[in-house]
Amino acid sequence: MAFKFPVRFAFAAALAVLSISAAAKAEPYKIVGFGDSLMAGYGLDAGQSFPEKLEKALREKGHDVVIAKAGVSGDTTSGGLSRLDWSVPDGTQLVILELGANDMLRAIGPDITEKNLDAMLARLAERNIPVLLAGMRAAPNLGPDYQSAFDAIYPRLADKYGVALYPFFLDGVAADRAFLLDDGMHPNAQGIDRMVERMLPAVEKLIAAGSGDS
Repeated sequence: MAFKFPVRFAFAAALAVLSISAAAKAEPYKIVGFGDSLMAGYGLDAGQSFPEKLEKALREKGHDVVIAKAGVSGDTTSGGLSRLDWSVPDGTQLVILELGANDMLRAIGPDITEKNLDAMLARLAERNIPVLLAGMRAAPNLGPDYQSAFDAIYPRLADKYGVALYPFFLDGVAADRAFLLDDGMHPNAQGIDRMVERMLPAVEKLIAAGSGDS
């Protein structure tokens, strides 16, 4: 004799399944902005940093995202490598990796910078966490040899690990006083707005791919 499950219990079970499904869909897309002072929002008021403004811009375009600000002013790639594992929690769905500017400013050998970035990308690959690699460019005063060696790091690593590359994090802002703080290096609030506007399409593309909407 077939067992007849009471209708009210079947209905309650269906509601429970729907509730669990809705809760899962309600989870925001988790991004970590991992970098140095350019990611930390050096010299800016609360709410004006790159991760905060990028999150706001993405939400305004209908994306349910949350971006953790994991920028440390003065950080080099060596410092970033040492804190990567605890700065990027399990469940992270995208890392915007922005490091190398302080290596360049301290004239650290490009081979060391590349080795550290390579190790970070390898660890994130092992954890199956997609990366948007934000490139940096060397200052001309460091000489053509250093400049060519440093600038080649980011496209080479992006190709090696098959990650998305944003060629220059300060695109449209570097060397333009209208978009920089008085130190001539860090973006002001208007500079952050420009950086967000320019990177937004690349981030949206990765969100779509990670959400299965592409």
